[in-house]
Amino acid sequence: MSHADADAAMAVGPAIRSGDADVWRLAVAQALAGANSAVVYATGAIVGSMLAPSQALATLPISIFVVGMAACTLPAGAIARRHGRRAAFLTGTGCGVLTGLLAALAMVLGSFWLFCLGTFFGGAYAAVVLSFRFAAADCVPAPRRPRALSAVMAGGVFAGVIGPQLVTHTMDLWQPYLFAATFLAQAAVAALSALVLLGVRVPMPTLAEMAGGRPLGAIVRQPRFITAVICGIVSYTLMNFIMTAAPLAMRLCGLSQESSNLGLQWHIVAMYAPGFFTGRLITRFGAPRVVAAGLALTAVSAAIGLTGVDVAHFWLTLILLGLGWNFGFVGASALVLDCHRPEERTRVQSLNDFLVFGTMAVGSFSSGGLLTAYGWSTVLWVSFAPLAVAVAALAVTASSRPGRAAG
Repeated sequence: MSHADADAAMAVGPAIRSGDADVWRLAVAQALAGANSAVVYATGAIVGSMLAPSQALATLPISIFVVGMAACTLPAGAIARRHGRRAAFLTGTGCGVLTGLLAALAMVLGSFWLFCLGTFFGGAYAAVVLSFRFAAADCVPAPRRPRALSAVMAGGVFAGVIGPQLVTHTMDLWQPYLFAATFLAQAAVAALSALVLLGVRVPMPTLAEMAGGRPLGAIVRQPRFITAVICGIVSYTLMNFIMTAAPLAMRLCGLSQESSNLGLQWHIVAMYAPGFFTGRLITRFGAPRVVAAGLALTAVSAAIGLTGVDVAHFWLTLILLGLGWNFGFVGASALVLDCHRPEERTRVQSLNDFLVFGTMAVGSFSSGGLLTAYGWSTVLWVSFAPLAVAVAALAVTASSRPGRAAG
């Protein structure tokens, strides 16, 4: 056994023995941290319409949130590779606290651009939070990785309740500053998440991992990796694309803020509830089939949205959109685990997330413009084109066997 292998064995051994406890801690942290994203998505377009110099910029805060996710994914991966995942986690939760403080101050001052800065840090926090799923996979033996990954995602079910209810019960507490108390509460929840993460023991980077592994060019040329990235991009981008526009579309259709909050709540619950069994579905049927089911659900959600603009239509669209995201994104994440060796994991995983979130930023920017210029139906019709691309990529590589990269 080489010195690098010995280091890896020493690092992974304790983590496997305590892996279940760490997975549960990560799931709790996911539940708390997910409230950050829920608050931004529930309020971002509304605050934008209140503070932006132009209504065309109403969804810009959410787009800046996505830019923050994309911009901070690779730096977060570099921190994890050099100093361990827990250091990256705590850096992220610090950004989460800063998000709430800056956003609350922006509401008091009536500053649109300060609010956008706050959502940028919120995106940085969300980028770190999404690495929880891969951290959980590091804590358990290889056969249990899909289940660990989906178990952490299941923690987001509680985020789906915490975030929107946080908005509903705090948005009017600090009059006349709508949502200012909400963002202070969100900062407190982020601080609580940091306390939970202090107890997580994720394997420290090995010497081989810090050295790198294969060149990224060799990794990204793998057909399975290309498919994983395309499906991850389409699943996450379309979820964000439609969800970003939905709260503002509901307001434009004369529906109440409470209806919008509840719709978003059930959307987030639908995003994460399948995490209790998605890992088992992946183990039984394979990641490609689970991804295909997710893409189909996303298509159905858009089709239902085209049939009407009542509360029920919006809610059903958002619920099916959440289910489709879970199957598509978790399945694509499981495909990524087949595409790298252990020493390459943080580089490959952060690259995958960078590509997903970078593309998602484009969709988020275009969502608000399409909604205000052409309406809700156009937002839904546009979603079918990327779905067709993802289905084609999946059809080409679904029958290919996983390579030996992860071995």
